[in-house]
Formats: sequence, structure tokens, C-alpha cells
Amino acid sequence: MANGTISVIKVRGILLVTVPPDPDDIAVCELQEQVLQAMARHSAKGLILDISMVETIDSFFARTVSETAKMVTLMGGLTVLAGMRASVAITTTQLGLSLDKTLTALDVDRAMDMLVSALDGTERTP
Repeated sequence: MANGTISVIKVRGILLVTVPPDPDDIAVCELQEQVLQAMARHSAKGLILDISMVETIDSFFARTVSETAKMVTLMGGLTVLAGMRASVAITTTQLGLSLDKTLTALDVDRAMDMLVSALDGTERTP
């Protein structure tokens, strides 16, 4: 995957990233780096990782997604994984990886609703 082909879109203080269908290890590392840089650059409050195009997942990809979500949390943001296919969920579980407090949604629309609701709740807390 060539440098710069991962798009990170900011919508209402939330980053939206669509993961390519079959990312190699370099693309996965690039994705993580771009997400974290965009979180800092835009002072984003949340991240939606759209993995709906991903059909298979390996241990490196699964671990990197999990670590990225944790890093976003450390930066003060929330992460929602959107569009996880059954095969990806099965493999992630079989690999023994936990998403901890990472939210999941069936699609990007639901992920956006979840994240906006969660952020509205946290912003009103004194």
C-alpha cells in the first residue's frame, strides 16, 4: 500500500478512517501513525475505524487495532470499531485478543450515533 492512501476524515470532532480490504503490515503501521497524528492535530474527541471491507485479519493487524484504540484512549478519545464481519470477530476471539473498552457498531452510521451520544454525555459531566 502506497504512502498517503489512507484517508482520515474529520467530522464533528470525530475522525473517520476506512481500513483497506487487505492491509499488509506496512499499511497497518501507517494507519496507526496517521490516526494518532490526526488525533493530535485535530484535537479529536473520537475515532471510528470502519473495518467493514476487511474480510480476514491476522494477529498483527488485530493487535495493532487493539493497541491503537488504547492509544486513542490515552490521548483522551473514544474509539468505535464499525462494520466487523463475523469472520473477523471469530478470528479476533480465537487469537485471544480483547478490545477492552472499545465500542463496536454494526455500521458507520450507528458508530457515529454511539460516539456522538457518548461524547455528549462526557462533555456535560462537571
